[in-house]
Amino acid sequence: MLTDSTTSFNVYKPSRKKPIYPINAELRHYLMRFGRELQLPTLYSDLTRFIYTVPIKDDNNHDTFWESAIYDMRDLEFLKENLVKNYAILKTKGDFSFINHLDVAGIDFCYFGNSQPFRIKIINKFNDNQDHYYIKQADASRVYGLELEHLLSPNRITYFTSKNTLIEEHIPGIPGDKFIDQYLHVPDLNAVRLAKEFVKFNERCFTHLLGDMRSYNFVVNITPDIEGYQYRIRAIDFDQQSYEGRKNLYLPQFFKENNPFVALVSKYLNQESIAQYQAEEKTLMAFRLSSAKYRIKELLDIMCNDEISKPEKVLQLKQELSNHFHQSVFLKANTMGQIVKTQLKQNLRKSLSLIPKQATPGKLH
Repeated sequence: MLTDSTTSFNVYKPSRKKPIYPINAELRHYLMRFGRELQLPTLYSDLTRFIYTVPIKDDNNHDTFWESAIYDMRDLEFLKENLVKNYAILKTKGDFSFINHLDVAGIDFCYFGNSQPFRIKIINKFNDNQDHYYIKQADASRVYGLELEHLLSPNRITYFTSKNTLIEEHIPGIPGDKFIDQYLHVPDLNAVRLAKEFVKFNERCFTHLLGDMRSYNFVVNITPDIEGYQYRIRAIDFDQQSYEGRKNLYLPQFFKENNPFVALVSKYLNQESIAQYQAEEKTLMAFRLSSAKYRIKELLDIMCNDEISKPEKVLQLKQELSNHFHQSVFLKANTMGQIVKTQLKQNLRKSLSLIPKQATPGKLH
C-alpha cells in the first residue's frame, strides 16, 4: 500500500459518465487473432428494443439499479433462442448440442453502468440450475482492461466481441460491499489473510492502472483451506481501465467504500509485511508478463496509439505518476497506453530482473 502523505480516507470519485471508445481496426485484428472476435446470434442492439422495464428491488426493498426488461412476445421468442446460443458460444465456443434443455429465465437492464449492460439469466430446465452472463456495448478501454486482467492477474476471463457488442461471463463471488456487511465480522474470518489479499489486489490494480475499484466493483472468493480460509479479490468492472487522471483512483485503498479493508491492513500488517506481499504480487505479475510477452507487447503497441481518454486526463496522470515515482520518463507519454507501458516497466522492472535471462521479455517499446 502507498506510504505517501495522502490519507487513505480521502474521498475520490471517478467521472460519473465515461464515453464509449470504439474498437479500432488494430484492436479488432488483435481480438480476431486471439479468438476473441466472433459472430454472435444476438447483438447489443437487439436487446434495446424492449417495451418497458420494471425496477428490481433487493430483499430489503432497496433499488438495485437493475430493471427487468419486457419485450413483445414475438421479439422475446427470437431473443431467447439466440441468447441461449450466445451462452453456448461463451461456454463451449459454439457447441449447440446441449442447448435444448436451456432457457432464458430473465433479461435485466442496468441504466446505471457506463456500458448500460444487459444481464441474461440462463436456466437448466432439467435441474433449475441458473447462470448469468452479460451483454454490453463494446468499449475499447474495457477490452484493454479485460485483456490486461486476463494476462497479468491470477484470474482467467472469458469474453467475446462482435462488432459493437461485448459478452462477458459472470464472475462469481461475494460483492465487496456485501462482504463488508455480512462476512467481515464473522468469528472465523482469517483477518490476516484477507488483509494480505487486499494489499495484493491494490498492487495489481495500480500496476496496470485499473481504476474505480470501489467495493461494489469487485468480488471476494472464499476457499476453505487446511488452516482456516483463503481469499481472492477479483475485479468485475473494467470500464475505468486507464481513463482517469488522478493517480489515487487506481488504488483501491483510497476509496472510502473500502475503508473496512484498509482498516484490516492497518490493524494486522506492519510495513515490512506489506512490502513483502507487494513484492510477491509484482514477482507473480512479472512471471505472467514473461510467459505472455509477445501477446502483451502486441496489445500495448495497439493501446499506445489508441485514444481511450481525454487529453487533460492523460496530462494529469503522467504528471502525478512522475511526481510519485520521481521519474520524468512518464512525462514523455502522450496516450494512456504509453502511460500503462511505462507504469508496467516502473513497477515490474526489479521483479523482471530476477527472472532468468532466457525467460525475460523483450523491450516494451
